[in-house]
Amino acid sequence: MKSKKNRGSCCPPCPIVQEILCGNFNGPLDSTEVWSATAGSYRSGTFQLFNDTFSSGTVTATGDATQPITLSASPGNTDTQSVNSPTSLTITAGVGDSGTYCITLYRSLCNVAPPPLVCDVLAYVTNGGSDTVSVIDTATNTVIATIPVGDQPFGAAITPDGTLVYITNIQGDTVSVIDTMTNTVIATIPVQNAPIGVAITPDGTRAYVSNEASASVSVIDTSINMVIATIPVGGSPFGIAFTPDGTRAYVSNQSGSISVINTATNTVIATIPVGGAPNMIAITPDGTRAYVTIELNDTVVVIDTASNTVIDTIPVGDSPEGIVITPDGTRAYVSNFNSGNVSVIDTMTNTVIDTIPVGSIPRGIAVTPDGSLVYVTNSGSGSVSVIDTTTNTVIATILVGSGPRGIAIGQVCDGT
Repeated sequence: MKSKKNRGSCCPPCPIVQEILCGNFNGPLDSTEVWSATAGSYRSGTFQLFNDTFSSGTVTATGDATQPITLSASPGNTDTQSVNSPTSLTITAGVGDSGTYCITLYRSLCNVAPPPLVCDVLAYVTNGGSDTVSVIDTATNTVIATIPVGDQPFGAAITPDGTLVYITNIQGDTVSVIDTMTNTVIATIPVQNAPIGVAITPDGTRAYVSNEASASVSVIDTSINMVIATIPVGGSPFGIAFTPDGTRAYVSNQSGSISVINTATNTVIATIPVGGAPNMIAITPDGTRAYVTIELNDTVVVIDTASNTVIDTIPVGDSPEGIVITPDGTRAYVSNFNSGNVSVIDTMTNTVIDTIPVGSIPRGIAVTPDGSLVYVTNSGSGSVSVIDTTTNTVIATILVGSGPRGIAIGQVCDGT
């Protein structure tokens, strides 16, 4: 079990509140301050900078924090950084450049200085043959906890604040909820038949679960851990992904289509034919494109989210399943479970630029928040391969439980 850090025994914990500030900018801007706070006002924050597709150049942002804020985004891309004790953010943009920024801040309500915030980037791996979840510390690439969950766990998703992980259990028809502070299951939620995929809305308030044998999606309210809606979709739904603004969910149906859900009404507003048993979905940081692995065709199809039409098809390895896009939006990594490798796609040209051998039957795939490492579950090897995205080589192999499948990576902070 992960040890607790900096937690006092005499007093109740200080309440922590989240504040979100978003805005637009238009160049020219020369180190223009868009946010500031007095020292000690906020314990941590996540800063995101998005540069519009039609901008003429790269935009940058800097700011003061325990670790200085340095963001840079080329046209159509996003850069994100999480820091402790932030106090300012300034943006530099040229003529013709525009975009948006979003700041998520965490503040203590106690009138005392908060203890130092300790954060770890952790990977949660579902072991379908062991009925467990392995927790990996990505700083050391070691397993630090093993958590019993339901029957044949498959999918995994972590909330944006890193406090909860949701695990789908195929045979149990349930979702296990893990508290990341204690690495224990705190709730078990009944859903419909054979839950597979799971994704969390960008604001963290909802978890969407695909029920393969029920042709439906269950919507869970994460504040009460109960199902509040059930949405009929196509046959054998599998992967789920959200647009960055959270207004739409894309669900792959292995019957050969993609269902597009309006999350405000929880209704299907479009169905996109793709054929060939689509598996997982990843959406670019700017929300303009969805990349879908097509198992039977050995391809990845690219969907324009504005028109909800397929605009490109990319040949990859044998039986692609998992897919993840790097935080800067420039690369997509695809696990090919019959090839035992990972295809690397350049999202500017939609071509494969590298192929990386990994373990046996690679399935789940996830990237660290800074984009430096990609983790791949090898179902046939009982292991996880760690890829350095700078060199596109495997730098570590971590033994986990039997039949690892899904994986979710997030920043987990302890300091209250």
